[in-house]
Amino acid sequence: MDNNKNISLLKENIDVLLDAVRWLKRSYNICSSLESKESFSEEEFDSLEAMSARYSRVIDILIQKVFRSIDHIEMEKQGSIIDVVNRAEKRGIICSVDQVREMKDLRNEVAHEYITDELDATLKDIIKMIPKLLRIVDKTIEYCARHI
Repeated sequence: MDNNKNISLLKENIDVLLDAVRWLKRSYNICSSLESKESFSEEEFDSLEAMSARYSRVIDILIQKVFRSIDHIEMEKQGSIIDVVNRAEKRGIICSVDQVREMKDLRNEVAHEYITDELDATLKDIIKMIPKLLRIVDKTIEYCARHI
């Protein structure tokens, strides 16, 4: 794929990311006040579930689409997710691989958690993690500006 196509794909992926972030921010604004609650109403739980799905979507788009698009433009060999994240750390987009691993682990927990009390705690953890994820998105957009 020539570099113009790679740049075009990066632009597309950034647009998809920004749209997903808009929805995540909407959910976060609705749910951020729920972090200190002991239990949730059905309506609140629905809002939290929507927020967690949007959180997962943003992480997936960021890593699978945007970070990989950057790798294509910078002619890096495609590799595993850990390779992609390691390169994002070297570029200064993320503070540490461990931080992204924690975000991905939270994403996976919510997808596989069936015990309500533990799910409540995981959802609260996601509320705390969203500002960090949004900072990574901002740094990613800033980094990508040099290619676009």
